[in-house]
Amino acid sequence: MKIIEVIADAGNADTVAGIADHYSARDFRLGYKGEDGRQAMRLLVSDEKAQSILDALQGALAAQPGTQIMLIPVEAALPRPPEAEEKAEDKAAATREALYESIEKNARLDMNYMILVVLSTIVAAIGLIENNIAVVIGAMVIAPLLGPNLALALGTSLGDGPLIWKALQSNLAGLVVAVALSFVIGLVSPIALDSPELLARTNVGLDSVALALASGAAAVLSITTGLPSVLVGVMVAVALLPPAAALGLMLSSSQFTLATGAGLLLAVNIVCLNLSAKLVFLLRGVGPRTWWEKAKARRATIAYILVWVVSLIILLIAVYTWHEMPAAP
Repeated sequence: MKIIEVIADAGNADTVAGIADHYSARDFRLGYKGEDGRQAMRLLVSDEKAQSILDALQGALAAQPGTQIMLIPVEAALPRPPEAEEKAEDKAAATREALYESIEKNARLDMNYMILVVLSTIVAAIGLIENNIAVVIGAMVIAPLLGPNLALALGTSLGDGPLIWKALQSNLAGLVVAVALSFVIGLVSPIALDSPELLARTNVGLDSVALALASGAAAVLSITTGLPSVLVGVMVAVALLPPAAALGLMLSSSQFTLATGAGLLLAVNIVCLNLSAKLVFLLRGVGPRTWWEKAKARRATIAYILVWVVSLIILLIAVYTWHEMPAAP
């Protein structure tokens, strides 16, 4: 369940009450009326109706100055709802606004993001050089590169240009720093080119494509269904940082064939992650509220899917060509 709290001009009380009645809100209460004429109004709503009610409230009140609409999660409520309602809420999707808030903050190009990229790159490079799987997994979990890719998929679903641009900046900055820093680490640290963990990040095949597609879909399902703990598994399954670190390490050792393999693996992971994430957002019905925003988002979605599909086809051709290349002496 959710609580939707509206702070608006007291004259809107009948409008809000009508919306609560139309969507069968579980409860509606009028709160304190301030000296400025604004009044607090609270609606107790089920999860599956929260998005519809939020959209209706925004359509009726958002243009009015001083209006605030807040979504408050309810951890527990007594008495418990009937079993049929509990099952319906288990299947409910997160609201558009909650998704945006959760994903946007993980795509911000700030000091915390860059520090996490640097630290996770150091950890990943050491793990690959020392052939330590536990260290590599630790780097996968702390690496923040998944966030910008999910933000990119969400941005096109909503037709949100600023979010798309923010995601692209964060993604590019993180990858450039990861490759450059691992290159420097490779110059100052001896690299065992027979390390299984390192070599595993230089080999790409159809299994890598399937894994990345499945992991991207799982990532979006986890956040749209309110199960963010699944993201930890996704971070490990479709890790972007280890192949980026392997790319830098191989370039520093002038192992250009192996570096090409690492680069292809990194590119396949990024393309498949974005493609499957976008498709799941589309299937889950995540989109903007107004019709003109929907038209813009539809155009962005078509272009986005087309770009990633064409990119994947080109990458598959490149992977096939790379496998057919004669091994370096």
